[in-house]
Amino acid sequence: MPMTYDEQVLQIKHEIVSLGKHLYSEKMIVATDGNISVRITEHSFLITRSGICKGKMTIDDILTVDLSGRVIEGVGNPSSETRLHIVCYEERDDIAAIVHAHPPTAVAFSIAGKSLAICVIPEVVVALGPVPTIPYITPTTQRIAESVRPVIRHADALMLEKHGSVCVGADLQTAAARLEKLEHSAEIMLMAHQLGGVRTLAPTEIKELIELRDEFNLGGRNPLCSSCIMGCFEGVPPMEV
Repeated sequence: MPMTYDEQVLQIKHEIVSLGKHLYSEKMIVATDGNISVRITEHSFLITRSGICKGKMTIDDILTVDLSGRVIEGVGNPSSETRLHIVCYEERDDIAAIVHAHPPTAVAFSIAGKSLAICVIPEVVVALGPVPTIPYITPTTQRIAESVRPVIRHADALMLEKHGSVCVGADLQTAAARLEKLEHSAEIMLMAHQLGGVRTLAPTEIKELIELRDEFNLGGRNPLCSSCIMGCFEGVPPMEV
């Protein structure tokens, strides 16, 4: 028997709680950092409550809000980054889940001024493409939310300089997997820097990988499929926001 709408929402809340505990245990977030949301209707979504530890939250810490940020159901204030989530949902109908975390290695790259918008690891090129970094803006402000708008149109993962990452997907598992892939690639690149340097893939190799992506019919957005940075195939460095 199919689940009712209320049963589906309850299941999603449990998935958010489970993911919060996982991210906390993996140190992708600490203390009260990070936020998670899942779209449940065209005009509303679930989001974690402000000021809570995601590793210790319960389903009562997940609120239902509309696209203006107004709380429809639940007690407390929604995440201070709610506007960032709203911008992502406004820009793309294919986004149904968003994970904002602070993956330490990836954040360290942005603090050091080292770009993740380069093509190095084949499976990352296919799954994410070059990950753009948005220049530093004070977290939780309207300005940082709006800065995400033009970038999320072309990317499923991005970095907020000195702050954290934003990963999106058609479901919670996909968004979370993109976060894990982002941090894992940053860890590999860090080791490569320590061993003497990072060697990027050749333009012809990148082109073949993108053709594989088309062959596998992968969903989401990859910056390498966007005309604004197709120049990387001719050896021009990929887009860095």
